[in-house]
Amino acid sequence: DAKHLVPNKMRDFFCTINLDQEEVFRTQVVEKSLSPYFGEEFYFEIPRTFQWLSFYIYDKSVLQKDLRIGKVSIKKEDLCNYTGKENWFMLQPVDSNSEVQGKVHLELKLNELITDNGSVCQQLVVHIKECHGLPLINGQNCDPYATVSLVGPSRNDQKKTKVKKKTSNPQFNETFYFEVTRSSSYTKKSQFQVEEEDIEKLEVRVDLWNNGNLVQDVFLGEIKVPVKVLRNDSFQAWYLLQPRENGNKSSKTDDLGSLRLNICYTEDCVLPSEYYISLRHLLLKSSDVQPISASAAYILSEVCRDKYDAVLPLVRLLLHHHKLVPFVAAVAELDLKDTQEANTVFRGNSLATRCVDEMMKIVGKHYLKVTLKPVIDEICESPKPCEIDPIKLKEGDNVEINMENLRYYVDKVFHEIMQSSISCPTLMCDVFYSLRHLAAKRFPNDPHVQYSAVSSFVFLRFFAVAVVSPHTFHLRPHHPDAQTSRTLTLISKAIQTLGSWGSLTKSKLSSFKETFMSEFFKTFQEEKFTESVKKFLDEVSSTESKEPSGLSEPVHLKEGEMYKRAQGRTRIGKKNFKKRWFCLTSREFTYHKQQDKEPIFTIPIKNILAVEKLDENSFNKKNMFQVLHGEKPLYIQANNCVEASEWIEALCRVTRCNQKRLSFYHPSAFLNGSWLCCKATIENTVGCARCTADVPADTQIEIDGDRETERIYSLFNINMSKIQKLEEACGSIAVYQGPRKEPDDYSNFTIEDSVATFHTLQQIIDVVEKLNESHEKYRKKRSSSATYGSE
Repeated sequence: DAKHLVPNKMRDFFCTINLDQEEVFRTQVVEKSLSPYFGEEFYFEIPRTFQWLSFYIYDKSVLQKDLRIGKVSIKKEDLCNYTGKENWFMLQPVDSNSEVQGKVHLELKLNELITDNGSVCQQLVVHIKECHGLPLINGQNCDPYATVSLVGPSRNDQKKTKVKKKTSNPQFNETFYFEVTRSSSYTKKSQFQVEEEDIEKLEVRVDLWNNGNLVQDVFLGEIKVPVKVLRNDSFQAWYLLQPRENGNKSSKTDDLGSLRLNICYTEDCVLPSEYYISLRHLLLKSSDVQPISASAAYILSEVCRDKYDAVLPLVRLLLHHHKLVPFVAAVAELDLKDTQEANTVFRGNSLATRCVDEMMKIVGKHYLKVTLKPVIDEICESPKPCEIDPIKLKEGDNVEINMENLRYYVDKVFHEIMQSSISCPTLMCDVFYSLRHLAAKRFPNDPHVQYSAVSSFVFLRFFAVAVVSPHTFHLRPHHPDAQTSRTLTLISKAIQTLGSWGSLTKSKLSSFKETFMSEFFKTFQEEKFTESVKKFLDEVSSTESKEPSGLSEPVHLKEGEMYKRAQGRTRIGKKNFKKRWFCLTSREFTYHKQQDKEPIFTIPIKNILAVEKLDENSFNKKNMFQVLHGEKPLYIQANNCVEASEWIEALCRVTRCNQKRLSFYHPSAFLNGSWLCCKATIENTVGCARCTADVPADTQIEIDGDRETERIYSLFNINMSKIQKLEEACGSIAVYQGPRKEPDDYSNFTIEDSVATFHTLQQIIDVVEKLNESHEKYRKKRSSSATYGSE
């Protein structure tokens, strides 16, 4: 959220997340507020190097360009200082002098020249080779040029490169010469000393600019290198461009407001698979350990400050190796031991509930899409007014009509869910089956608990959450507007209530916080809905094999708006880029003029030969990739680097078993009679670069087991002091035979069996120490390679 934003009156605000200057996500618009609460979470892989993670607050405008109020920029190196905790950041002003990204490659040299009269003078040679990763200007590649200056207390010699058109990676390859010390003789000793002192104060400054043609040139960044570091040696390095010093001194930074962020940034170095054999084995046997609280997986969740940090990689790893169901059953049983009342089963944020939540997000994506997407689309595209809260009604609203509209939508969503049990993934059914039977065993005298154990997940934590935030579950590409959002919230509340009716003995009407919801539910026939919910819960918590209905319908994997290069030619003979709606299923890859229209081009998945990135120099556009199939390659531009990476990964995954996959491809396009990459003139010649490695054929869900194991190793390593204290506690409990007294440090830990827990902890410590050694070797090897600004 943000507070005290400028200008000092109610506005509509939204926030964007940027890698350097590239926007990768934006929040929904919060209307008429000075302190907007966004409350949104974005989880994404970072597909490229970056200098800054930035957050921009915008004032939404209907008629003009959205106004940037201010920003928070955090250097990549500083992210670890803020990770895992909430921080308030003061908004900084946004101006062109501080909006910087990219790097420049320089070679610098000091030459000594002997002049005609035999005296010595020094000459500085600056070779500006190239730049990489310059920002987009107004969404387009820039027209960059560089100025190279030799700056001192009493001099400023400046030279300029040629302008390079439409590129973010310009190749300059220009050399400039500067006289550093004038020829000096021993008769003028005082002047000689002045010149020597001058060298200590001289610096080379390189400024990058975007050529504005008819408008003012835009500053892109600068670097400064003191001449004294050169001495008489040649010096070559990549330098990260920096903001201009004092670029925004005139702006006040204390009156723009502030932004509250919770950032969790992790960076892992994944070693080859054989390094993880011991740790992987230790984690995968967790479900067999008695008691479960003595297992490595359980200990991981205990030592992490936030359980979510542990749950994410743990669930993925156990899923990947088909070990999740027995582990969830074991931790759920432990959870139920502490549950005293039947009507509170699985309502807390325990390890068991977190694991099931994460499993449903991963496994249930397609299930949600086939069940809810059509009705959510209808609600968002032709919304009817549904507000039934008397306080929020607008003038002219009819509460009876609104109630009818809401009832229509609730009935439709409820009906779709009730009919969907056949599509529920088998893994989800297996987990629900375990939970149901464990709850019935724990509370044998309560006939309803077996249903509430399942409904607390499938309704409260799955369907109701997806209804209220469809963009999070990829049911909609964009945030719904404020009115639709409110409608979805009311539907979600109703679905939660209807879902829990089937598992409760008394009517829900009395427990509503809002009287208007009580009035609304008087129109529902409780018995009819209770029976439907009971039947549905029976079906989704059954382990009998269901009909393979999923095979007759293609699985919907990804969709979204991108640009594709025209396959044919335009009238003037130049191919252009057009915005299209792309859709990927397990059967075909299509694009459409608009969402929900018939496809205008289809590629069967079995015909795709390769999916690879496309060099930027092909069309001077970033974030491009190519889909190689029987005909000419399909060239596509994604909206940002995260999106491009996700599409390439999804396409590679679904085509991984294609028999005719290519081994070689062309990284650039075929233009004007030749391939830009290898200069070959025959269009169907074999590619000049090896295709990226295939995804392993046994990957069922997009999970990299080694990567998840590396993340778990990192978490154990970060929390090693807690693990060692826990080991000490187990040791003292095992030895001490009197009344059990645990130190305060360990009071939050579950130590059911100190001997078994001690044994597991020793194994964890041993495995982590060995992996530490392997990482240290890699770090030494990596640190010997060049860094920015070094030779």
